[in-house]
Amino acid sequence: MIQYIAKENGKLVFLDEWKEGVWVNIIPPHHKDELEELSERFDIPLDFLTDPLDIEERARYEWEDDIKLIVINIPFKNKDTEDYENHSYYRTIPLGILLTPYNIITISSKENNIIQRFLDEKVKNFKPSNKPHFVLKLMEQTVLWYLEYLKRLNYKRNMLEQELYNSSRNRELKELLKIEKSLVYFLNSLKADELLLMKMKRTDFLKIRDNEDYLDYFEDIIIDYSQGLDMANVHTNILGGIMDTYATIISNNFNNFIQRLTFITIILEVPTLVASFYGMNVELPFSGFKYIFYILFSVSFIVGIFLVWIVTKRIKL
Repeated sequence: MIQYIAKENGKLVFLDEWKEGVWVNIIPPHHKDELEELSERFDIPLDFLTDPLDIEERARYEWEDDIKLIVINIPFKNKDTEDYENHSYYRTIPLGILLTPYNIITISSKENNIIQRFLDEKVKNFKPSNKPHFVLKLMEQTVLWYLEYLKRLNYKRNMLEQELYNSSRNRELKELLKIEKSLVYFLNSLKADELLLMKMKRTDFLKIRDNEDYLDYFEDIIIDYSQGLDMANVHTNILGGIMDTYATIISNNFNNFIQRLTFITIILEVPTLVASFYGMNVELPFSGFKYIFYILFSVSFIVGIFLVWIVTKRIKL
């Protein structure tokens, strides 16, 4: 589906047809015929429209003639975290930004919060006709959502850690694995996006070198990306330490359990051994003595108590 969006009197207006200076937003579901028609209409290479739909597409920029393509990774919240392929709270997807001589075009494989905030008019002071500023706004919203999702992941990690203090259940550990997988997605994408932005600034890809305000704005966005990358690294290291610690605790608890079970087996083995001897169908000493059962029972009980004392005295159970 293709949307033509303009801004008139400070409000977004959805148009029925294209005109110069409008924002062309391509939202799911995507139809091959629509993309091919758009490619022919604006003389855009078809792969510029299809590459951002590949969920594994890397962050980059390229151009052909007067058409420029920017692909950045944006954070995306999984709706079905029980699905094995989406076994994480968040992941990242590519967002394609195309700059033509007449329009800016955005395309992604899924509906996302970044584009939706613009459509809901929650992002102020942007004009679809001002392409460089619009691109900077898109990048700013992307990094702000990275930071927001990182805070949510850290809060959830703290809650799960408190629950694990009381019980080491599989559910909490599985939730921690989902957080860990989300952080891996964020780390890789933030690194790639930060490198992309730094390269774009160095090569003046947006042609804003003569605009000091835009340059300062761009620099602030790059700083925010660095902050997000640092946060993701810190959260990943903390989570890795927690997972290692709980793995050690679980292993230690298992060893203690096996140790206790071994001691109990040894203690019960003594009376069992004595009883098995006198349970044989052969002649044994004192087998005809009237009180031999009580004597054997008492001796076994005393030896068992002695072994318990030895174990508890020397080894803390």
